[in-house]
Amino acid sequence: MELTAELIDHLAHLSRLHFTDEAKKEIQDDLQKMVVFVEKLSELDTTGIQPMLHMGQSFNVLRDDEVKGSVSREEALQNAPGANDSFFRVPKVIRK
Repeated sequence: MELTAELIDHLAHLSRLHFTDEAKKEIQDDLQKMVVFVEKLSELDTTGIQPMLHMGQSFNVLRDDEVKGSVSREEALQNAPGANDSFFRVPKVIRK
């Protein structure tokens, strides 16, 4: 697949980006290298090879839940810029 200057201009237009002529040439060269790499990968025989779901052998590595201490309500509210006895006071954001 050959990447033309018109295709680069079209991609720049779609992404609402503006490039200098030098930058367009660099982008075209970089994209061409990527396309060549992907085309090279498509030459490999992958019959009988299952697709990978994860890059490594481990997946869904989760830690065990542990009950740990927490701050009290009073400690949490003591540094709040606005608070009453039990709640943080925040600016009103919903208008009627």
